[in-house]
Amino acid sequence: MTSPGGLLATTPIGSRAEAEGYVAMVCFKHGPPRLYGVELEWTVHHAEDPHRPLDAGQLSKALGEHAPATLVRGSPQLPLSRGALVTVEPGGQVEISGPATDSIPRLIDDTAADAAELTSLLLDAGLVPGRYGLDPFRPPRRILTVPRYAAMERAFQRLGPHGPRMMCSTAGLQVCLDAGDSDQTALRWRALHDLGPALVALFANSRRRAGADTGWASARTQATFGTCAPFTEPPPLDADPAAAWARTAMEAPVLCLRRGETWDAPTGLTFGAWADGALPGDRPTYDDLDYHLSTLFPPVRPRGYLEVRYLDAQPGDGWIAPTLLLTALMAAPLDQVLAAAEPAAGRWFPAAREGLKDRLVLRAARDVVALGTAVLDRTGADPELTAAVATRLQRIVDNTQGRRAS
Repeated sequence: MTSPGGLLATTPIGSRAEAEGYVAMVCFKHGPPRLYGVELEWTVHHAEDPHRPLDAGQLSKALGEHAPATLVRGSPQLPLSRGALVTVEPGGQVEISGPATDSIPRLIDDTAADAAELTSLLLDAGLVPGRYGLDPFRPPRRILTVPRYAAMERAFQRLGPHGPRMMCSTAGLQVCLDAGDSDQTALRWRALHDLGPALVALFANSRRRAGADTGWASARTQATFGTCAPFTEPPPLDADPAAAWARTAMEAPVLCLRRGETWDAPTGLTFGAWADGALPGDRPTYDDLDYHLSTLFPPVRPRGYLEVRYLDAQPGDGWIAPTLLLTALMAAPLDQVLAAAEPAAGRWFPAAREGLKDRLVLRAARDVVALGTAVLDRTGADPELTAAVATRLQRIVDNTQGRRAS
């Protein structure tokens, strides 16, 4: 088996510098923006009582041959009808992710069909997908027993309450975009981050947690940022995002040491230190490094493409509006995108706490919506759909402005 960089996955890494070079090479792939992807995640609840704890057996029965091996050992994990795979997060959240495509209309149609199929599977078992980015009814409870999540949970518990919440109670909408040509990558990286606060606020819907008002418009964002700060928080924006991300990956703690039955890593071990020989007789391999990268949860994660992770899950077909808005914005001139997002750039915490009640975040959201709706046709989506999305987005902004005026 070889790694994405062409190196033997089992080859030991000789130093932190070697590891950094590998990360910079594989996490940012350059080329014209062409492919799009979306991943939908939901908490799962009993239809008759959303407060009732989820049972792994009932969930595995509902998913049947589509269940992942993390839930049902030996499962074939067959894709849904349009190609999406179903995965399950530690608390029983379900997620679908289909193949990347160069057609946004196809992406919308296929994802909608697979989401409907998954919903039907759940309903047949007396279960329903949640409607929010954070479970508003139940405290976090891990139902997956695989070593990865056991080790991660123990590591996060040492840091505070947010890690278990992020692992077991949150659900997000992820939009995946190409990094772009090398001369545009840094700008696309910055644009996705500068847009973050406005988009977090526009689609925040996770105010309640375990039956209580958190005081945050997006308590999902609060939980994610608080899981393993600063590595789960927005990064400093560097002129060379690949090099900056490689440094971040080296300085982040190792959460899973895949040795034996228990994967707990020594407290305080970073990957850079491991690569430099901190564990005598145990050098990490490139496969270990790939696995480490999968345990990092920033707002935008580079994986050869850029995975936007900062949006709350939306109810029903509500995921279509943020997906079309974001893909349209990233097809617009980047200088216009940066100008629209600028009033709220960096205001992640005010956006997550106050939502569109924050004056600067609302100003940016208004400008971002105006720019995005003006270029929705660039997505190639059906005009009737883009018109409906534009109306919905404008209504969100107008309703907030009306409340502020009153």
